[in-house]
Amino acid sequence: MKTVIIYKSIHHGNTKKIAEEMASSLEADLLDLKDANKDIIKNYDLFGFGSGIYYGKPYKKLMKFVEELDPVENKKAFAFSTSGRGNPNKWLTENLSKKGFEVVGEFHCKGYDTYGLTKLVGGISKGKPDEEDLENAEKFANSLKN
Repeated sequence: MKTVIIYKSIHHGNTKKIAEEMASSLEADLLDLKDANKDIIKNYDLFGFGSGIYYGKPYKKLMKFVEELDPVENKKAFAFSTSGRGNPNKWLTENLSKKGFEVVGEFHCKGYDTYGLTKLVGGISKGKPDEEDLENAEKFANSLKN
């Protein structure tokens, strides 16, 4: 199964670390969102979409990218994210399903967060993602191979 992971990691590289771990496990192509275009859908069978979470939602440009995708058939997708708190993959999973993707899983872990008000206290979830989170990302990715 030909796989690509499209991600955006902005502040501390949290999401990039997770995306790289998953791409390695899946032998997937890895694309920063700025290098992806909607025609990429023709070239892959399994898609990973991920970003950090900002006020409960994925990165705005990732949401726009998903919204502008043409409807698909016989394509699978998974969502992943990092954030200081919560597990906010709902927007991605719902909108990928609306586009016709079969959503085969989702992954979330904490990430060091200094966005918004959290910067006033020096951030939250320091040291995240850690080795355990990377191992869990690898296990998740391996589960998608089945």
